Amino acid sequence: MQDIQYLTFHLSEETFGLGILHIKEIIEFESLTNVPMMPDYIPGIINLRGNVVPVIDLNMRFYKTKTKTSRKTCIIITEVNLESETVDVGLLVDTVDEVVDIHEEKIEDPPNFGSKIRLDFIQGLGKLDSGFVIILKINQILNLSEIQDIQEKSLNLN
Repeated sequence: MQDIQYLTFHLSEETFGLGILHIKEIIEFESLTNVPMMPDYIPGIINLRGNVVPVIDLNMRFYKTKTKTSRKTCIIITEVNLESETVDVGLLVDTVDEVVDIHEEKIEDPPNFGSKIRLDFIQGLGKLDSGFVIILKINQILNLSEIQDIQEKSLNLN
């Protein structure tokens, strides 16, 4: 058994974690370019060093409420596997917290009850001294066809 590192962040007063191996960088929220005909949880795209990166509002995806942006609002740039390629996707979150080590045996299966978000998004619950961290499955948050739609529509914008 080993410790696994997770980046923790907050959405609607809950703490979430993502395995750091999926994370490329964290950037301050500035502004997004709107793309017509996108699902409501994809408020737009950003230009990250010449690459088009779709941004998912995780509050909207999980709780059906828009993220209220503040100076602490961040976009976590993650890598999602899309068939044979890797695609960058931004995750809009309220605040980014810290990187924590969670020992494998301190991660429990997701609960069958009480969660406000879809269980297929949750890998497990990590136990920390300060409480629980909801560990997310990054590839489940966006399905492959949605990523392909975003890529095609953003290519048509250029």
